[in-house]
Amino acid sequence: MQTMIERRTNLRNDRGQTMVEFALVLPVLCLVIFGIIQCGLLYNHYITLTDATRVGARKAAVSRQLANPGALATAATINAASGLSVPPLDVQVSAPAGWVAGADVTVQATYPYDLNILGIVVASGKLNSKTTERLE
Repeated sequence: MQTMIERRTNLRNDRGQTMVEFALVLPVLCLVIFGIIQCGLLYNHYITLTDATRVGARKAAVSRQLANPGALATAATINAASGLSVPPLDVQVSAPAGWVAGADVTVQATYPYDLNILGIVVASGKLNSKTTERLE
């Protein structure tokens, strides 16, 4: 049987175990949490880009009789992409010559991304979104 002094010694020796385990798990936990945050931001940029191309395609579809519908669609796309930086945002509008009613107009936008976790770039590439609508 253990004496009272031996039991106290065993309790004192186990006190730092939780702290050591937490110190070992904390870097991995932080890496996972920051990775989730970065993926969420990347998904937010993708949703913003998709919505912006929809707005641009709709603007092009309803303004075919105006002076420069392609420029209007580009401006509408850029304005709808409020959370994205404009210089790297690339918008292209393609429509048939003469902007004939019933033809399709396509708005395509690309936006570069860097997925960095704690300052380390894990992945990079371009987000693409393409929307096609019929000219009215």
